[in-house]
Amino acid sequence: MSGAEMVSLIGIIIALGLLMILVMKGVNIFIIAIACSVVVALTGGINLYDALKSNYMEGFVGFLKNNFLIFLTGTLMGKMYEVTNGAKAIAKMIVRTFGAKMALISIPLACGIISYGGVSAFVASFAVFPIAIEVFKEADLPRRFIPAALTFGCSTFAMVAPGAPQIHNAIPAQVLGTDLMAGAVMGFISCAVILLLGAFLLYRMVNKAKANGEHFVAKSMDNFQEDTELPNGVMALIPLIITIILINFKVDGKPILPLEAGVFVGSILVFIILNKYQDNKRVLDNVGEVCKTSIFSISNTCAVVGFGAVVQASLAFPVAVNAMVNIPGPEFVGIAVGTTVIAGITGSASGGLGIAAPLLGPVYLARGVAAGAIHRTMSISSAALDSLPHNGYIVTVTNGLCNETHKDAYGPIFWLTVVTPAVGTIVAVALFSMFPMLP
Repeated sequence: MSGAEMVSLIGIIIALGLLMILVMKGVNIFIIAIACSVVVALTGGINLYDALKSNYMEGFVGFLKNNFLIFLTGTLMGKMYEVTNGAKAIAKMIVRTFGAKMALISIPLACGIISYGGVSAFVASFAVFPIAIEVFKEADLPRRFIPAALTFGCSTFAMVAPGAPQIHNAIPAQVLGTDLMAGAVMGFISCAVILLLGAFLLYRMVNKAKANGEHFVAKSMDNFQEDTELPNGVMALIPLIITIILINFKVDGKPILPLEAGVFVGSILVFIILNKYQDNKRVLDNVGEVCKTSIFSISNTCAVVGFGAVVQASLAFPVAVNAMVNIPGPEFVGIAVGTTVIAGITGSASGGLGIAAPLLGPVYLARGVAAGAIHRTMSISSAALDSLPHNGYIVTVTNGLCNETHKDAYGPIFWLTVVTPAVGTIVAVALFSMFPMLP
């Protein structure tokens, strides 16, 4: 490595450290991304104007162009389920079905089912939280485990499972030319491992805490009054089921509908089927909120992807990529390590995939690795280190929604949303390495 490349590498490390520290401190992501891009440009041999005008903005706009409709339709689906209380009805039905003995695992399962149908992690968490409070109070479970139960259900096995209409499944599909069911056999096995291991760890941690004398302690903002009429849970599930069918079942080798169109149809079905449970006078207001929310959400991710584009243009980046793609062992090790490290650095699975997929995907395709196997390995591995403390979703659910501190709640979150997906990634890497051509 030359002296200039070493200076560039140091600049990238400093920028990444600054990115994580400032995100943890709550500084606006746009300020952070541009400031860190400046650091990378100044140390990486890139003209500062070109870095911001060309590299940063091309990365920003490229991600926006490719993924805005996915964000928009997904946000619309979530909003329809929010205003009709459909998501809450599904969650309540699942909790009742599993009963008191399985109350703890019913919360992440409810989140997982809703998320697998296309509802965003944020919406699913906010919908299930009031039910989680009731369940934890009734079972006298320590309240600090609620964020772990919610985030485990929303951002691990369901988010990256084959067929899920989530952005984490769509990005590899766009880059590799695969479909949402790519790597289905190994993907479902790996996601099952994540679910079972996470359930075991969740029960183990909660039982240990209870044995140490912990129990449910309500906070002043907790509301246990349920005075809202909910729709039938089975009826509320119908749009999710139809959405999954529309985007995954094929006619003449193509899905019935593209991802965005399928999720949009699902949103319309929620509006029609659960219409009596919403305020029809606010339909246009709700759609307006959807547009604003989706633009805000994707812009945050675009800001991180833009920073990644500047990093890609630096002198040290080819050296770092060469090190990742030449890790000894099976090709899938490099795919998994590269994806999860980038997702961890950005604090975002979608942002990390937006950088890693177009960067690493073509390299491994050229080496003869099956596209479906690359797709699923990337998708699953993006769900591990993305859930470090600076992840925006983790911060929002832990501090904003559940009113818990990282000190009290992040330990269980780490085991369920970092360790279990990491184990699932190892399983996927091992299986794909042994059976690379399986669908």
